[in-house]
Amino acid sequence: MFCIFGFYKFKKIKSVQESKKILSNFLIKNNIRGTIIISDEGINGTISGKKKNLKLGIKKIKKTLNFLNFDSDNFSINKFQPFYRCKVKIKKELVPMGIKINKRRQNGHINPSKWNKIIKDKNTTLIDARKPFEHEVGTFQNSMNPKIDNFREFPKFLNSLDKNNPVAMFCTGGIRCEKASVFLEKKGFKNIYQLKGGILRYLKIIKKKESLWKGECFVFDNRISVKHDLVKGSLSICSGCRKPISFKDKKSKKYEEGVSCPRCHDILTNSQKDRFRMRQKQINVAKKSRKRHIFQKEY
Repeated sequence: MFCIFGFYKFKKIKSVQESKKILSNFLIKNNIRGTIIISDEGINGTISGKKKNLKLGIKKIKKTLNFLNFDSDNFSINKFQPFYRCKVKIKKELVPMGIKINKRRQNGHINPSKWNKIIKDKNTTLIDARKPFEHEVGTFQNSMNPKIDNFREFPKFLNSLDKNNPVAMFCTGGIRCEKASVFLEKKGFKNIYQLKGGILRYLKIIKKKESLWKGECFVFDNRISVKHDLVKGSLSICSGCRKPISFKDKKSKKYEEGVSCPRCHDILTNSQKDRFRMRQKQINVAKKSRKRHIFQKEY
């Protein structure tokens, strides 16, 4: 079994380049995979490995960046390693929104156990702060999605909201809402709420029969999606557009294994489809002869 740890911390970091080098070398040495983003405003990431190694990795992150606790974290287990490799990246912002923070808001973080009551209020504007394709996979009842693919466009959407209404936001792990809530506070919004720990903590804590969540939650690793109790979901990834697809999508005439799905079939060029078919042919030949191939997935 592999342990998966998602986290973020807003904190002023001075030695970004040095921190990247230290963490990258340590994680690779201890066979920990995943993606970490470091900025001078903090750190954000999801990593996975054997329990003993992962504990060492978490301890190393805290020691290297000199803090005791993450702003938010979530923990789950999985039968296979959900990441191909370890990547530590340096970016200008943890969430590209055009504003930098080194400390998150202290108020308005709502525990999953109290979240249902907040979003049942008809006066509350419920916002799914994720990308449209994530929203389509699953979301809370009556939520509103900005329908933007670049988070830098999010402020424009937020400016259209009514300041007199309470605003409740949620995203996968919580970090996208952190910056959005700071933006709204600066704009004069008074009642701003965000789901503490994000969707992942909600699905882990809230029982399915009490849940207001519908569908699955997309995750950016080889699990593709998760359901309640954070068990692996039922979705796959289209090799053409790299977006999640369901069993229903696979029944469409526009679905071709390794090539296209209903979302991208009419967008891809013939040369792209031919290239993808050649790739799938290599995969099928390797599978038939029970050999590994360059597109092999861990599971």
